[in-house]
Amino acid sequence: MTAPAMVAEFDDVAAWTADAVAQLGAEHAIPAACRGSASPAALAWLAEACELAPGTRLLDVGAGAGGPAAWAARRFGVRPVLLDPMPAACRAAARMFGLPVVLASGTRIPLRAGSMDAAWCLGVLCTVADKAGLLREVHRVLRPGASLGLLVVVAHDPRAPAVPDGNLFPTQAELSDLLDEAGFDLVEQIDRPGDAPLSWSRRAARVAEVVATRHRADRAYALAARQSESFTRLFDSGQISMQLIHAVRRWAALTRAEET
Repeated sequence: MTAPAMVAEFDDVAAWTADAVAQLGAEHAIPAACRGSASPAALAWLAEACELAPGTRLLDVGAGAGGPAAWAARRFGVRPVLLDPMPAACRAAARMFGLPVVLASGTRIPLRAGSMDAAWCLGVLCTVADKAGLLREVHRVLRPGASLGLLVVVAHDPRAPAVPDGNLFPTQAELSDLLDEAGFDLVEQIDRPGDAPLSWSRRAARVAEVVATRHRADRAYALAARQSESFTRLFDSGQISMQLIHAVRRWAALTRAEET
């Protein structure tokens, strides 16, 4: 069962964001729909690492309101498919960007094996209990040699105190093992680049202001705000960090057990 705070953060807020963008203008859509974690610098690093190009079939797993996929379509000419289990998030993405959206979980992707050229999974892996299952499904739908871009919140201490509802942060060792066992080679990894430029941040902040004005009294708004505050405390204390990862689907999908 999805935690109420997760529904608030990823579903209710997505719908409110689409409403606010409709009021403020389409130029606010991508910054608002990226919701802070996926900055232009982070997206550019992932896009270049994954060698996105015009016509690339990009699967965005846990696409939310669709900002990163829309950014990649606009800047690199990719053909994205958005996948998310939250109905309101799917509707918001379709409404704001008109991109193909599939309502489904990342652990059961309704696409053919080997049908995608690249995949993104941004800020999602740490919210999924079955991380191995999600990575196996992404592996299945990618063609051999295809790239996987990840934005992952990593725990620096496995004994960290209570985390935001619905989140299960992997350690670096756990993350490396999960990728290896799913059939991915980790190519490179960096800390998430710095903050977004003011032109981007101001548009996102304007949408957030409209959402707050309309929904501050809603229980879902309070839950989403509490999630954000919890993340801020953990980042500020150095207990977690946000990592960008480029991995590649192996041509020969041998698990560690098979290799030995």
